Amino acid sequence: LFDSSLQQVLKRVADEPDNEDFADVRVLDKWLKLTERISELKSQHKEADAALDKLALEKYPQLSVDEIKTLVVDDKWLATLAQRISGEIDRVSQALTQRVRELAERYESTLPSLSNSVSELETKVNAHLEKMGFTWN
Repeated sequence: LFDSSLQQVLKRVADEPDNEDFADVRVLDKWLKLTERISELKSQHKEADAALDKLALEKYPQLSVDEIKTLVVDDKWLATLAQRISGEIDRVSQALTQRVRELAERYESTLPSLSNSVSELETKVNAHLEKMGFTWN
């Protein structure tokens, strides 16, 4: 009963493509089809992965010592080392860049300009203190 009702609804949706009342039904139908397709692709992927594993296991006994060394050292270890070294270089480079920025900000003002600024402020403070009645030697 449900399947026949569903088929009738889907037929009306197909017969009336411009009917806005069926927009949600069209979206849900498309979603269901895409979900089914995802399931199919996942199972195909799983089967292909299993076949690849089987082929690899069959190939291992045929490898020579030099081929095994190439696979292990060149393809696996050296690639991992290169990736880690690159990451470490990036980290150190960023740390150095940050430190240079900090130093540039810290030493942005030169000693003569700081001395001038201190002298001007000292003059202002002394003038305010004199107005307030303070004296010193």
